[in-house]
Parts: sequence; structure tokens; C-alpha cells
Amino acid sequence: MNGEAVTERSGGILEAMAQVRVIPVATLESEAEARILADALQEAGILILEVTFRTAAAAAVIRYLRRADPLLRIGAGTILSPEQAEQAVAAGAEFLVSPGWEPELGRWCQERGILLIPGVATPSEVMAAWRQGWEVLKFFPAEALGGVRALEALAPVFPQIRFIPTGGIQAQNLRDYLRLPNVLACAGTWLADRHLIRGGRKEELVRRAREARALAGETARVP
Repeated sequence: MNGEAVTERSGGILEAMAQVRVIPVATLESEAEARILADALQEAGILILEVTFRTAAAAAVIRYLRRADPLLRIGAGTILSPEQAEQAVAAGAEFLVSPGWEPELGRWCQERGILLIPGVATPSEVMAAWRQGWEVLKFFPAEALGGVRALEALAPVFPQIRFIPTGGIQAQNLRDYLRLPNVLACAGTWLADRHLIRGGRKEELVRRAREARALAGETARVP
């Protein structure tokens, strides 16, 4: 199965990313934390979320959200291996995100028709991922790698690739990234701040999500 086939079977996930253009990345410890964040995101109109596989509760949280919030598109992030990918998909993850390029993980996802957003940091990794069929890639860690200027340099070399930059993105620089033609969406933890979630500060989570949506709207274009 090639990358196009996976994209066709992605159930509109890439389209949802292109529409909302901001993807919260959350590290959650419990269903209670997931409830606070999910309520805030839905109130702000963001119906997509990446739950990182950095805690023992990640699979349970994804399972809970899939059951409790069927309209929320749930992905699993920080996926490092096919074994983790299998756990995430079994829990109900609709897409997977990896921090780096790992060909075995890419093949595993392709064979099962699962949408993967593989992480890349160099032109060589972009080439390797593209040759395996992936055309939407996570650029990570974005700010540390040169941010907007790096993506501008990659654009003419890889016109077929769209990026989801992650790492160091905040409201202050979100617009700069989203104005780039080769950026599909931006992902970040500032929309799912752990201190805000643990403190039950839903109003601030809603404010940040609405602000991000407004900034994304200023750079809206036909994907």
C-alpha cells in the first residue's frame, strides 16, 4: 500500500487538519484531565487532538476519548515503534505521529492503511520518508531547526511535501508558520498546557484555542 492509498483511507483526517490548521498536543495522565481538555477544545471549535504516548495512561485516555467524544479526531503521538503503534491503534487512535523517521514504523503503518505523520529534521529524512510514500511530515523540533526560514528553504526542493511543524510554536509565531504554502497545520503543547489542565483552568485553555483558531483564520487558504 502506498502513501496515496493510506491518505485515501485516512477518513478525512488530513482534511480536518487543513481546515482547523492547529493541532493540540497533550500529555494526559487520566480521564479527568482528558475531560477538561476535550471540553475546552470542543467549546473553541477544535475537534482534533494528538495524545502523546509518554504516560502509562495514554492508551486508556485515547480509549476513553474515542468512546466519550466521537466527533473528536484522536491521534497518538510520540510513537517510536510498531509495538507502540499497535497499542495506540488498538486503543482507537485514528492517526499516528512519530518524532523522527523510522522506516520499520512507516512500513508497519502502510501495510495496515494507517495514517502516519513521520517526524523529519533533515533533507535526507524528508527524502527517505517521501520515497516510502509519505507526503505529510512532521518538522520537529521546528524552532530549534531554523523554523520558518528552514521551511522556506525546503519548499522549492520538495514541492510535493506538506509539513506540520512542531516544537517551540506558540501564539506569537503561529501566523508566521501558517502563512507558508508548504505548511498544512501547526501542532503544539501550548494549546494543552499541563499546568492549566491539572489546575482545571478550562477558561484559559478555551481562550488559547480560540486565539489559535482566529490566527489560523487570518492565514486561511484553499488547501
